[in-house]
Amino acid sequence: MKLRVRDKIPLIRTFAVRALSRFVNDSENRDILDLFLEVLPLEQNADVRKMIVLSLPPSSVTSQVIIDCTLDASESVRKSAYCVLANKFPIQSLSIKLRTLILRRGLADRSSAVSKECFKLMKDEWLTKCCNGDPFELLKYLDVETYESVSESVIEALLKAGFLKLENGSSIQHYISPNNDNAEGRGVHCPPNIKLMEAEVARYWRVVCKHLQSEAHAKGSEAASTTGTEAEVYAAEASDKNDLLEKILPATVNDYIELVRAHNDAGSNHHFACRQLLLLGTMFDFSDATNRKVASSFLQELMRKPLEHEDDEEGNVIVIGDGLNFGGDNDWAEAIASLAKKVHAAPGEFEEVVLAIIEELAQPCRERTADCVQWIHSLSLTGLLLKNVTSFRYLQSKAIELLQSLLLPGAKHAHLDVQRVAIRCLGLFGLLERMPGEELVKQLRISYIKGPQPICTEACKALFDIGMWHGPQEVDRVLMHDNASQIQSDKNIFSPVNFSDLEGDLNAGMLDLLYGGFEKEDWGNLSTCNEDECVQAVLGEGFAKILLLSPYYPSIPASLHPVLLSKLITLFFSDETESQRMKQCLSVFFEHYPCLSTNHKKCTSKAFIPVMRSMWPGIYGNPGGSSFVVSQMRKRAVQASRFMLQMIQLPLYTEEIQPESENSSTEVPFECDEEGLALRIAIEVASFHSKKTTAEKSYVSALTRTLVMLRFRISEQGPIKFMRMLLSRVGESALPEKDLVKELKRMAERLLSLDKQPDEELSQAEVNLILGKLEFEFDLDLVGPVVMPVPQTPATRPTIRATRSRRKVRIEQDSSEDDKEVSPASEVPTTAHRAAHSRSQRASKTAALTKMTASVLEDHEIEDQMGEQSDVTSAEEDSDASVH
Repeated sequence: MKLRVRDKIPLIRTFAVRALSRFVNDSENRDILDLFLEVLPLEQNADVRKMIVLSLPPSSVTSQVIIDCTLDASESVRKSAYCVLANKFPIQSLSIKLRTLILRRGLADRSSAVSKECFKLMKDEWLTKCCNGDPFELLKYLDVETYESVSESVIEALLKAGFLKLENGSSIQHYISPNNDNAEGRGVHCPPNIKLMEAEVARYWRVVCKHLQSEAHAKGSEAASTTGTEAEVYAAEASDKNDLLEKILPATVNDYIELVRAHNDAGSNHHFACRQLLLLGTMFDFSDATNRKVASSFLQELMRKPLEHEDDEEGNVIVIGDGLNFGGDNDWAEAIASLAKKVHAAPGEFEEVVLAIIEELAQPCRERTADCVQWIHSLSLTGLLLKNVTSFRYLQSKAIELLQSLLLPGAKHAHLDVQRVAIRCLGLFGLLERMPGEELVKQLRISYIKGPQPICTEACKALFDIGMWHGPQEVDRVLMHDNASQIQSDKNIFSPVNFSDLEGDLNAGMLDLLYGGFEKEDWGNLSTCNEDECVQAVLGEGFAKILLLSPYYPSIPASLHPVLLSKLITLFFSDETESQRMKQCLSVFFEHYPCLSTNHKKCTSKAFIPVMRSMWPGIYGNPGGSSFVVSQMRKRAVQASRFMLQMIQLPLYTEEIQPESENSSTEVPFECDEEGLALRIAIEVASFHSKKTTAEKSYVSALTRTLVMLRFRISEQGPIKFMRMLLSRVGESALPEKDLVKELKRMAERLLSLDKQPDEELSQAEVNLILGKLEFEFDLDLVGPVVMPVPQTPATRPTIRATRSRRKVRIEQDSSEDDKEVSPASEVPTTAHRAAHSRSQRASKTAALTKMTASVLEDHEIEDQMGEQSDVTSAEEDSDASVH
């Protein structure tokens, strides 16, 4: 049966797995389990994979394997995986990470049958059997504070299935009751009528209320769009949803504010529950002046509350949180902002209230008496305002004062955390202005050039945001003033930047400055920041956005796109790129770029050679290292070439389908398609001399193997003829490798069949035109010899030469029977005089060009065969001699 698991017939493999499954649970038959785990990832048949999954026993080893099958391409295999997880793995046997992973994949599966199987696992096994039907108990198994989105998906699925009964009287009002005398669940400073919520309870009611509100809105919209009885039904359903929502929410705004305040005062353990309650505030009506006043007073109290901080062993002040967002948490800042905008909904009222609080908090900063905590508090609240401002005109009266007295001084503060949040605010401020000011841009450039790693990262983000919003040329004009002629709109290379200049070399453009960050090595101590939040990761992500959204940035020269793509591909395949965030970002970018960009083929074609040059060791600068390191670099270079080849061969998705005129053509120009890539590769190979180092031979071989995979369109007659001319040079480098010789021979035959007029040749002007479109400079001698020289065979015994001579004569005789013209195989030049004589007797140079590639390659194959036979002949002669 073990042998039959690898049978070539899928049905036999299926029954073999089924038979072995009877023994897989025995500890003595560990080899059967190992066999299943070995063949599962290699199995091509979905039915066999399904049987293996169903046969796996529950254990810590098989759990991850089965969960991996939830991503299988086959719907039946994914469904079987959830069935096995339901029957063999109780929720307690899985880690929190695996539980949430199972539910996130299953509930969002594209197949309704798979998602139903996952929901059945969650409801019947985990909720009903393991949690006794208590949804709060199920949420405790899922860690809602870490996996918020998963918990929301679980509650939404249960609500849509009608499994949760909301009409049973349970609500948030139970946590606000005058008769709540139970001390259990009450904080130290909690009012007597308030009971604190656990994180699971707060998350549950937040999702439930959000669901009811959206349902009521949807039913109300349907009622408004219909008439008659149908409209009445929809209106009644919307009314029922709203009534149920009112029964769940606190009865009054005062009760709601008191509940939130109690959780906020309870400390960090109830911070998550407090944020969930803050998000519920957007469902209340604040049109009443009294309600609005109470809520506004509470919000101002939250905004004035000092940041949580502590002192380390050395006496340094450490702010709790990320040090950037208000409250140390972006989600908390968004919750505060959403409630504040709902309370202060009048135009300009939100900005006026928050600005007044910032002025109050920033007074010690203006007087230079504030400590770092006060600086961060003021700047983080400013960032909250700048992110949520509805119009910059509401800030214009205070904008200059805010910039000069708080943001710019904060960017020059001695404390790094203060600098970091100030730089972030400068970036947000520059997005709101009609055009960023000179001082703002200059400070961002200096911080990017001279600041340590965390400061450089924030400055880099700010420069990218401002440059992509206003345009890099407009940002450059801020510093260059009227020197618009210095700004190049058609540049195709990045100028080097002197990072040692304190002022940041004002003549350097913004794109040059950012691109120069790839080459700078001394970004400071990397240990002080998250490796995924490093400058290189931000640069890669920023330039990837520029390429991906290039139609929206016409001011960025398209001639720079191949250079950027080349750099991103090199970073993606380089071991020196340690940032996982960059790897993930570039992986998504390369997946979508060929489908969304109308310029990706040209970029890929032009970036191919630079990427190979930069990644292949020993060709354009040997990086050194052990042979293993060099071999790994070569392996990545080959992977990069295959990846770029795949990109250029992917079809484009047209955004709009428009009727075409008879004379219009939607074909991609040859320089942007496979023909252009093939010609660039052939020119690169032809640029090497006959004598090459080992690394150069490997490099040329890899390029040639890519070349033979490319195809030419019959409409591109010029590139076809040019490639036929270049193949003579390519063949010189490829002759030592038999497999490449055969591939080049097939390519030459394909090109000959595509050439409509094989007897015509390209003029020098036509060749120069093609090279100009490729943006290449290459000297091709159209008058010189067109027959490729065959490598000289090493001196051997006369018997070998005699055998080779006899084979040549026989081939010539066979050829003469069909054609009286002398075979090109016999025209291999041995001396300059003989080559000139053979050329003078040719009727046409083009005729020789059509035959030279195939003939020389065929002659090389014959020599290889004769070499093999000569060894046999010599062996026989030696044997005969020994006998005699």
